[in-house]
Amino acid sequence: FTFYTVFFKQWYQRRVRACYVENGGDIIYPKITKNLHHELELGVIIGKKMTKVSKEDVMAHVAGFSVTIDVTCRDLQEQCKAERKPWSISKCLDTHCAVGPFIPVDQLAHNNAEMILKVNGEVRQHANTKDMLFDVPTLNEYVNQHITLLPGDLVQTGTPEGVGPMNIGDTVTVSFPGVPGSEASFKIVDDA
Repeated sequence: FTFYTVFFKQWYQRRVRACYVENGGDIIYPKITKNLHHELELGVIIGKKMTKVSKEDVMAHVAGFSVTIDVTCRDLQEQCKAERKPWSISKCLDTHCAVGPFIPVDQLAHNNAEMILKVNGEVRQHANTKDMLFDVPTLNEYVNQHITLLPGDLVQTGTPEGVGPMNIGDTVTVSFPGVPGSEASFKIVDDA
């Protein structure tokens, strides 16, 4: 899949293609921040155009899933919020949408999938999609009522507790435990 657009939570934040980094790639620790955070998220990959599709029909438009990291410059985000400015810059920098391997829709129980994020082998986030505030059909119904989703779009669904810092030199891994081929690994590198 070629990813084009990212939407997450209910903010309709879009990312450009330079944000994406795939398994084995580097996540850049930019000079603009001193507090880079990981946010583990379920990625929903759209397979068919979705416009005003009901919750009951959403899954027929989903191609598959990925375990993803929404990389956030936390200090920049807080500064923008305090100044009442848009804070998309804190999430939309190069390599700040780390995407794991594509898992076809029929190979993941999206409503009961375990997800895990480790930094240097230490578990930092461990959650199950059954605990999400909004399930995949509900979230995608809401989004596609207002914005057309196209094949290749990636919808990130929000993060569970445990978000935290990453440092230059760290290795971050994400996976759906027990799902073959789902693990992805990323290295945090200095902004040269």
